[in-house]
Amino acid sequence: MSHTPHELAADFPEHAEAISARRQSDAHFAKLADEYHTLNREVHRAETDVVPVSDERMNEMRKQRMALKDTLYGLLTKG
Repeated sequence: MSHTPHELAADFPEHAEAISARRQSDAHFAKLADEYHTLNREVHRAETDVVPVSDERMNEMRKQRMALKDTLYGLLTKG
């Protein structure tokens, strides 16, 4: 299996255990994490030309991924 950049646990290694725990205990977090994972894979496939997309679509997907990542990080770090 190839390495896909921007996986949550790889980008936030200090929160890897919390990510796993929240996926199990928080349905909202799990849904967002699943959306992030799916979108991240789509971006990776587009970046590697497995599934070519327009520059506009690429930028849109990257913005969506960043917004999801920001939301997930906020959920992980709020007390």
